[in-house]
Amino acid sequence: MNPQLHACHNFTRPITRRDALRQFGIGFGATALSGLLGPLARAQPPASAALRGTTAARIGGKAKRVIFLFMHGGPSAVDSFDYKPALEQHDGQTAPQLPKITFAAANGREGSKLWKSPWAFTPRGQSGHRVSDLFPHLGGLVDEMCFLHSCHGTAPDHGAAVLKMNTGTEAFVRPSMGSWMLYGLGSENENLPGFITISPSDKHGGVRNYGSAFLPAEFQGTPLGNENLKARDARFRFLAKPNDPTQRRELDFLRTLNAPGAAGDNALDARIATFEMAFKMQMAAPEVLDISRESKATRAAYGLDQPATADFGTQCLLARRFAEAGVRFIQVSTGFKWDQHGGLIKGHNENARATDQPCAALLRDLRERGLLDDTLVLWGGEFGRTPTREGGDGRDHNPHGYTMWLAGGGVKPGRVGSTDELGYFATDNKIHLNDLHATLLALMGLDHEKLTYRYAGRDFRLTDVAGHVVKEVFA
Repeated sequence: MNPQLHACHNFTRPITRRDALRQFGIGFGATALSGLLGPLARAQPPASAALRGTTAARIGGKAKRVIFLFMHGGPSAVDSFDYKPALEQHDGQTAPQLPKITFAAANGREGSKLWKSPWAFTPRGQSGHRVSDLFPHLGGLVDEMCFLHSCHGTAPDHGAAVLKMNTGTEAFVRPSMGSWMLYGLGSENENLPGFITISPSDKHGGVRNYGSAFLPAEFQGTPLGNENLKARDARFRFLAKPNDPTQRRELDFLRTLNAPGAAGDNALDARIATFEMAFKMQMAAPEVLDISRESKATRAAYGLDQPATADFGTQCLLARRFAEAGVRFIQVSTGFKWDQHGGLIKGHNENARATDQPCAALLRDLRERGLLDDTLVLWGGEFGRTPTREGGDGRDHNPHGYTMWLAGGGVKPGRVGSTDELGYFATDNKIHLNDLHATLLALMGLDHEKLTYRYAGRDFRLTDVAGHVVKEVFA
């Protein structure tokens, strides 16, 4: 008899695989376990202590969930929601005292001639906020939106800007915004992931934009389809046929072998939890994904009966269904379509036609179902575009001043901040992306300075060491 085995266990319970790996896991056994857990095994504190830390970060907020309508590629603010009459006055003139954007200069495209918007701007709603003819449907809802006209960042290229928008950093591997929110608040549905990204892109950071990095794996985003797949065909990967009793027995046996709850093994517990979630999703996900049960009127409202709007309309309708089901963070992506260095008139027309009606239908549907009050909707891209012309009819990247908008979730309709008279630089009440993240967390009832996770010897947060809450957006 092995005396060490006898001393350690006294035969009060059988040795588990976890015990064996912990006490005898040398050589290939230890290497295999390290490979399985990866960097998660080195993250501190353990999940139990980390969750206690999130309690201090909770400050109370009206919003319970987020729907992020991501316009990947950078829609032009001066052609959509930020009306600039000075562009009409100075159309074709050399832009006064405007520096060349780094990205443009690197490619030999100065774009120094001002170009008025090809679309007319019309006062809409009781507020009279001017919206371009690109967005007639959203224009009818301006009185429910809070326009952030002074957003700005530092990254002039898509890759860094998309990562900054989604993770708070331009270069490092960090948890995504949705992962932080799920970590701070937990999930409202045990049978679906708390963070779902619909039709995400594999460009400009790919999975890093919805990954959990050093946070436990249970907080990562779950992709539904991708940008190269029609939304109607999107399915969650690796879901076998539902209600398989063999799978249930296998999961129960796995959990028994790994004796969950032992101190210091939270990463492995999180991995097992993902297996459990996949099993539960086999029953819950098909029902949520089945939009055939929606009324003909609802399907028409989202544009599912029109080729131009059917795909993005399906994504928005799924977002509403996920919101109803208690998913904490839902991201809907257009795919990389808004980057018109040339052909802006054609490209922005097509993109707006595809997204305008579905986005407006989503807001109305949420309101009619009583969900808009506690659902925070965010619309925008990774940056805007210049007020100057590039090539024949294009605009270059502009991270210095652009517009995003919020609706629902305790937001006060109106406008915050502004850009200069040409729409180039944020000037009044500037909102950096760190500020946007801090504000989103606050609307969700989380203090961005206290929502931290200790990893590799320091406390990390979504806003790092920056960011302030834009209190003007609160109702």
